[in-house]
Amino acid sequence: MPHSPPQTQKLTIVAKDPSIETRPGEVLTAQVEIPSEVLSPGPWGERIQVIDYDDPAGVLHEPPKYAQMGTSGSVDRYANLPGAALLGDYGFHGQNVYAIAARILARFEKALGRRVPWSFQGHQLKIAPHAFEDANAFYSREDEGIFCGYFKTGDGRTVHSCLSHDIVAHETTHALLDGLRERYTDPSSPDQAGFHEGFADAVALLSVFALEPVIRKMLSLNDVNPDGTVLRKDFEIEKLRESALFVVAGQFGGALSGIPGRGLRRSAELKPITGLAGSAEFMEAHRRGELLVAAMLTAFIRVWSARALQLFEDQQHRLQLDRVVREGMHVADVLLTMAIRAIDYCPPMHIEYGDFLSAMLTADHEIRPDDSDYHLRRHLRGTFGAFGFRPASTLRQPEPGLWKRTDCESPGNKLDFSRCHFEPMQNDPTEVARFVWENRHPLKLHEVAFTRVLSVSPCWRIGADGFHLRETVAQYIQVLLLKAHELPEMQIEPPATMAPDTNVTLHGGGTLIFDEYGQLKYHIHNRVDRPDTQQKRIDYLFKQGYYFQAQAALRPFAQMHRARALGAHLRTAEGWY
Repeated sequence: MPHSPPQTQKLTIVAKDPSIETRPGEVLTAQVEIPSEVLSPGPWGERIQVIDYDDPAGVLHEPPKYAQMGTSGSVDRYANLPGAALLGDYGFHGQNVYAIAARILARFEKALGRRVPWSFQGHQLKIAPHAFEDANAFYSREDEGIFCGYFKTGDGRTVHSCLSHDIVAHETTHALLDGLRERYTDPSSPDQAGFHEGFADAVALLSVFALEPVIRKMLSLNDVNPDGTVLRKDFEIEKLRESALFVVAGQFGGALSGIPGRGLRRSAELKPITGLAGSAEFMEAHRRGELLVAAMLTAFIRVWSARALQLFEDQQHRLQLDRVVREGMHVADVLLTMAIRAIDYCPPMHIEYGDFLSAMLTADHEIRPDDSDYHLRRHLRGTFGAFGFRPASTLRQPEPGLWKRTDCESPGNKLDFSRCHFEPMQNDPTEVARFVWENRHPLKLHEVAFTRVLSVSPCWRIGADGFHLRETVAQYIQVLLLKAHELPEMQIEPPATMAPDTNVTLHGGGTLIFDEYGQLKYHIHNRVDRPDTQQKRIDYLFKQGYYFQAQAALRPFAQMHRARALGAHLRTAEGWY
């Protein structure tokens, strides 16, 4: 009798980083579970294609071939090889980037309850594991891919960014976030500049917690007793902050700095200091991103530590390592789901950290209204606040920081659905555009501004009661083209030295979240004609020199990452160009 083939398959990857060893000289690996598909040589799948062209060597490395398990997937050709033997195998390098990227893609789609598109027209993200010789790796929308570099250290070793879980997961997150919110790479504010970097780091670090061997190994670096317990004193918050679990790209950063295990970033070690968010140092995109990561990881560490100490402590003040590991995995999974789902509850452009915080709180409350097991939302409000970021929503009930529902609006703002159709409203941008136009006044849209619906995405998620929560998420933007001398008509003062004929573009937009009955639940927006936010944006961009540079192309991720590696982050200006 025919049966359904398995929906997943397992492939071997380097677990976290080549610097993490099970014993001297033996790299820690793990098998990760990813959606099953029949792979062509590369690996080459439906959404991800590895193309191993080594530009410095001028070589197109032969792609490995995968034996097939019928129609159910591909055989893991590296399953039984020792970790140290894999580091020099370029075929494994390709599998490593493919499996990590596929895993991050699957994690996003699980959290969002739908397929996630790339930001470009093609359906395959290309990944080049040996693209160039440089201490860098980056995602490029224009080239539809991720490009990983490699470099030699002073002692002759070659460090490959494609072997770092953190780096590959980070760049894949850039690609996914770009597909979900294409305007987040626009010049706007320090927070928007840092959000891509911080969010990508947070996803990379939290996703590691699904790899049980890594967590066990990292915790085992402390004193573990023969009975599999760890002393309470070795599981305190400050010790967790210093763990290699919270270091981004340990081998890569260690090779650059000359300090083993130093990593590219150690955001969890940042302590909240008054005025930190407003300091010049934290205006650069990567440094700004570290504040977001620090707020999220501090909340995670506090919850993990409290849960472990509360539930598993015995009379000898010891903790069962197995239970501590599982608890960390579960808390990380909840927080990662919150963070990914929050993207649907964010405005389509001009995001600030307070917007993301309100989005996380609201997205989680929709699915998991009772947070008494973890108090994650309370901890997030506290840690973000300690770093200087408050929820964008001032709502206090039913819980502080949640976005206000549209059904709580005044009767004068009643929406009109009479000339829209339910079925196409769930997937057709043209139908949603009609709804937006018909309701431009209650939605507080600027009537003269150019308006475009960017996307309409139906979603299915599992609620706290076990039933499906069905939503439709739509994004629209508004654009106004003005001269600087016209800004006062919008109650915006141009910078004193800005030429009157300077072209100034005002952007705004909103996210519309409809329930399963087609009724609007949330309208999360940054209005194009809101003077205070537009004033802040123009002043920031003018200070950065944006209007002096002929409104040139945005600064690509490659240049930002290279500047970071070379120490250019010490400059205070973001330098959009």
